[in-house]
Amino acid sequence: MSLSKGIVARNLALPRLRSLKLASLQPAISLLLIALLILVHKILPNVQPSGNTTNFVDLVYVLAGLYAAWWIASSFVGSLKARLEYATPIIIAVLVFLNAWELLTLKSNIFPAPYFPSISKIIGVLFSDWQLLGLSALYSLRLLILGFTCGAAVGIPTGIAMGWSQRFSYWMTPILRTVGPIPATAWIPIVLVAFPSSFWASVFLVALGTWFAMTIMSWSGVANVDNAYFEVGKTLGAGNWYLLSRIALPAALPIIFIGSFKALSVSFVALVVAEMLGVRAGLGWYIQWAYGWAQYQNVYAALIVMGLLFSGVISFVFYIRDRVLVWQKGLIKW
Repeated sequence: MSLSKGIVARNLALPRLRSLKLASLQPAISLLLIALLILVHKILPNVQPSGNTTNFVDLVYVLAGLYAAWWIASSFVGSLKARLEYATPIIIAVLVFLNAWELLTLKSNIFPAPYFPSISKIIGVLFSDWQLLGLSALYSLRLLILGFTCGAAVGIPTGIAMGWSQRFSYWMTPILRTVGPIPATAWIPIVLVAFPSSFWASVFLVALGTWFAMTIMSWSGVANVDNAYFEVGKTLGAGNWYLLSRIALPAALPIIFIGSFKALSVSFVALVVAEMLGVRAGLGWYIQWAYGWAQYQNVYAALIVMGLLFSGVISFVFYIRDRVLVWQKGLIKW
């Protein structure tokens, strides 16, 4: 009996040992892939024009050094070890992708130039054109903040009023159902004529997309508050303003924040399209300008900056959500 239990225990322990061995080898695999990326870049002949790749090589060396330091420090700090074990599989996947991309573009031209530039050329643009990219990112952020703030400032009160007042909801619902589903970008020919400048027309487009999402979710949030809360408040002598500000609005905040995430995604689309077609600044304008000159490495660089910028904005909204809705912290992760 004891022998059979020992065999079962050993069979159960083997997968765990294998997983532990694999986890311990993953940092070494990451460093090997980094070394392979450098060797592929330096040794194999280029088929596509490479340009200046000094910044790319230096960046790879710096990242390799930082990762090696992280690996060494994880041996002494438990929290760093846990983060390393979590992040390393993703890092390995990214490194495999980078090696494959370099082979398929710069070293073989299977993905033909200029439509598929090498990673080294894209990184080179991030370093050489950082001033214009940074300025474009600031212009896009300014437009996003103005449009989103205006849309939320109108959408949240409109949704709350619709959820609170049946009479207001009666008159507002046909407008919401008619105007709201129309994509904000479809209004471009009209707003470019109606507004004095393309910038304020773009602000209106971003605000319009934000308004619809925020109105719908605020309306839903207030309308779905449990009536028992209002009954208890009325029993204790609460007036309408107290019921709205202290019961309805706090109970609706989780859904309102969900609406803000949806509104942001709509705002990003409206912002980029508006910048491509009207505004003479911003990342959308930069992409359109680079595309006109067939500078596809600049297009990819702008997409990287755009992804980092928009991801940072969503992370900031999640941070505010976790601070406001402390009881729901960590429920929705980004």
